[in-house]
Amino acid sequence: MTASNGKGHGIHSPFVFNFVTHVLNDKKKYACYNAIEAVRSKLKQDNTIIEVEDFGAGSAVIKSNKRLVKAIAKTSLKQAKYAQLLFRMVQYYQPKNILELGTSFGVTTAYLASGNVDAKVFTCEGAQQIASIAQNNFIQLAIKNIELITGDFAKTLPPLFSAMGTVDFAFADGNHRKEPTLQYFQQLLDHANDNTILVFDDIHWSNGMEAAWSTILQHPMVTLSIDLFFIGIVFINSGIKKKQHFIIKY
Repeated sequence: MTASNGKGHGIHSPFVFNFVTHVLNDKKKYACYNAIEAVRSKLKQDNTIIEVEDFGAGSAVIKSNKRLVKAIAKTSLKQAKYAQLLFRMVQYYQPKNILELGTSFGVTTAYLASGNVDAKVFTCEGAQQIASIAQNNFIQLAIKNIELITGDFAKTLPPLFSAMGTVDFAFADGNHRKEPTLQYFQQLLDHANDNTILVFDDIHWSNGMEAAWSTILQHPMVTLSIDLFFIGIVFINSGIKKKQHFIIKY
C-alpha cells in the first residue's frame, strides 16, 4: 500500500503517476463545467416536492418519501470536485461503453457524457420522479449520448448488461450497502475487459461499505486501486502483475 500527498511524489507506478499528473491534478476549467454547475445550482434552489421510491440504503439525512428537490440535491449530488474528476477520467481514458448506477438528478451523468461525446452512457435510476428531472436536465444541457434506464436495479440490470456487452467504465453510486455493492462489482467484472475502470462512491460511508471495498481490493482481477477517500477507483488488468493499492490525498 502506497500513500501519496496527491502531487505524485513517491509514486513509482508510471500508470498512477500519469493518472495523478494528467487527470487528478488537471486544473483546467473545461467548457462543460459552468453549464453543468448552473444546473446543480438551480436544483439546490428548487422547492418542488417529489415522491421518491428508495431501493438502496437511502439517505443518511432525509428519511421521508416525500422530499424537496433542493434537499435531495444538497445531500445526494456528488461534489463538483469529484464529478469533474470523473469527467477528466473519461476524457483521458476515452471509454466507449459507460455505465452509471445511480443517476440522481443527472449532474454526474452529464459530466461522464461530456468527457467523451462518442461514448454511450447508460445510467440507471430507481426513482421515477428523480429520473424525470434528470432527463429534463439532459435535454436542457443538449447532451445526446445518454440512455436513462428507470426502475429497480434487480430487474433493469440483467437485460442492460446483456445489451451493453462490455463495460469500459462504471461509476457505482446506487446502493450504499455491502451485499448489493459486491453484487454490482461481480456483474461489472463479468462484463469487464483488460482496460475497464470501476469507480465506487462513498467507500468509507459505513462499516458495510468499508467491508465491501476491502473485499473488492482482494479480488484477483483487481490489479491496481486508488483510494481517494470519498471514492475508490479500481483498474482491471492494467498490465500490472503485482497488486498495487494507493491512498492519495485529494
